[in-house]
Amino acid sequence: MSATATPTVLFVCVHNAGRSQMAAGWLRHLAGDRVEVLSAGSAPKDEINPVAVEAMAEVGIDIAANTPKVLTTEAVKASDAVITMGCGDACPVFPGKRYEDWQLDDPAGQGIEAVRPIRDEIRARVEALLKELLPTEG
Repeated sequence: MSATATPTVLFVCVHNAGRSQMAAGWLRHLAGDRVEVLSAGSAPKDEINPVAVEAMAEVGIDIAANTPKVLTTEAVKASDAVITMGCGDACPVFPGKRYEDWQLDDPAGQGIEAVRPIRDEIRARVEALLKELLPTEG
């Protein structure tokens, strides 16, 4: 058992309605309570993209009750890793944080056939991230 604290990951996209919500859903599903998961947007929508909800439901992950949240400086400060997805310079940068920018298509306005590959790409990236965050686990 490691003495280190649980890592915190913040997923950020503009609307916090698609990509960041799917990524947070995947990380919660795959890591359970081993990782603290946050998501936010620089200009959050009123609700999550229903096609993103549908795509995640197809793989047994329910994100329907999630709500888009506004990106705060506090959320960035509280995070060990900040993963951005097309939010440009909206995310504040602090020394000592791990930053990654994932280039992913935006599911906004897309049908389920277009969103499935985005969902699957996010899963692959989350799995790789999880291996880096928790390298001693199987």
